[in-house]
Order: sequence, then C-alpha cells, then structure tokens
Amino acid sequence: MKRKPKAAPAPKETKLKVAEPTELMTFLLSKMGGMSRNSVKSLLAHRQVMVNNKVTTQFNLPLQPNDIIAVNSGRGTIELNHPKLKIIFEDAYLIVVEKKEGLLTVSTGNADETTAFSILKNHVKKGSPDNRIYVVHRLDRETSGVIMFAKNKEVQLILQENWHRIVTRRIYVALVEGKIEKEQDTIVTWLSENEKSLKIHSSNTDDGGQQAITHYRCVKSNDDYSLLEIELETGRKNQIRVHMQGIGHPIVGDKKYGANISPIGRLGLHARLLAFYHPVTTEVVSFETQVPRSFLNLFH
Repeated sequence: MKRKPKAAPAPKETKLKVAEPTELMTFLLSKMGGMSRNSVKSLLAHRQVMVNNKVTTQFNLPLQPNDIIAVNSGRGTIELNHPKLKIIFEDAYLIVVEKKEGLLTVSTGNADETTAFSILKNHVKKGSPDNRIYVVHRLDRETSGVIMFAKNKEVQLILQENWHRIVTRRIYVALVEGKIEKEQDTIVTWLSENEKSLKIHSSNTDDGGQQAITHYRCVKSNDDYSLLEIELETGRKNQIRVHMQGIGHPIVGDKKYGANISPIGRLGLHARLLAFYHPVTTEVVSFETQVPRSFLNLFH
C-alpha cells in the first residue's frame, strides 16, 4: 500500500488473555490490581473495555479461553443512540455502521440535512472537538445496510486508493419482482450515466462505459417475488439496480429502474456484509447485519 497512517495518540492500553471460562467482572477483579467492583463498573460504563476488539459494557459477559481483553486508561467514545444509524464497530481509525433506509450517506447540497456523515461527525466531536469523519464509500438513500467511514484523512486515502484490493467481500440482499428463472448467474455489462436524467444505462458491449460484474443466487422465491443474495465484483453507481432491471426483475420499490410495485414501502436493497483488510492492522475483518424482516415476511 502506498500510504501508512500516522499512529493516533492513544491512552495507555492493558491487554489480558483469558485462560479459563469465566465472566468479565470476575476476570477484571482478579487481574486489575485490587480494583473495586464499582471501579470496574465505571470502566465498563465509560466504554473503556474491549473483548476481542469489540467494546462491551456487559459486566457478566461470558469469556472463553484465549479471548483478549483490552482495558483503556482513557474514556471511550460516547454511545450513539439514533433511530437511523447504529455503530457496529469503532476503533481509532474506522467507524462501521448500519444505516437505515431513508438516510443519505452525505448531503446533496442542503447543509442542514441530516445524513449518516452529519450524525457521525457530531458523535465523534463529543469525544473531542478535533475529531473528524471522512467518507469512504456510499449507499443510496433508500438502501440500508453496512457502510464504513474513516476517522482520519490518511486512512480514507488508503481505503479509496486500494479499495478493490482491501475489500474482500461485499454482499447485498435484493428483493425483486417476479420468480427468477436462473437460480444463480453472473451479469456482465457496461454502465454509463446520462448527464440529463442522471440515470445509469447498461450495454452488453463496451461502448465507453465502465464494466460492471454482479453475481447472484436465489435464496427464496414464490410466484410474486424473489430474494437474491448478490455479491459485487465491481462497485459501480446503481449497479445492482440497473442489472436487476436488465434481467427483467427490478428491485421492488425502485420506480427509477422499472419497478411496478412497492410491497414493503421502501427500496428492497440491503448491504448485508462488508469484509476487508483493516487498513492499519491488516487483519481481515467482517461485518454482517440481519436481512430486514420486511423482506422475509413476503415469503411466509
């Protein structure tokens, strides 16, 4: 990789390895030099304890041999409570969130508009006024699911400049109209954007557009709908939506790309899984969310 981020100044961290099954409170009381129960509860309440790289506030969390406990001397970030955004993972370099449908990733020009970016920007500033958030990639307003942001400019550039090497898997689920004919297939076309309509157009031949490759398999289907698991080999704008329209099975609720019905009151597209090499530690990390219940209800 071309760039290496400077290490962010960090409070002192103590790492401990679990030897036998126990609970977190019991473990910390035995390892933290005579700390009282109230002191341990304070550490947990202030999000200063991580178990296997995930912040926890649960004092009775079951621990297993070889679990790694990290205790930070500085207070952790304040927990985010927002109906449209949930933090899945956060460290000194990244924030991975689950975005609900109806929320833009970034503003389209209205500075007062609430977006995933603005929510997270306000969130990190509660820890320090100097904290920042940087956009790495985007999801459409009506698409829900996993999205990642960087916490400094250098990490943002590493991720953007090496995106196809760093990201190992991107899996979506799509609820589409009709019973799909092929149980699984790969779609390869070339996509280009109409500057006036801002719609993406697909061609089976290279006409100067960008090649787009989408793999899908059918998970569930009935006479009216199909639920597809979709893995992207390329990540072009509106790629899944255009490719589903192209095979005659537009995503439900997607009037822009050929949908006739909206049975769940939203676009039937959800970014379920994102796996990538962490830009600093280089370990592979994977973040997964549940398929929205409204998608599954149509198959009961």
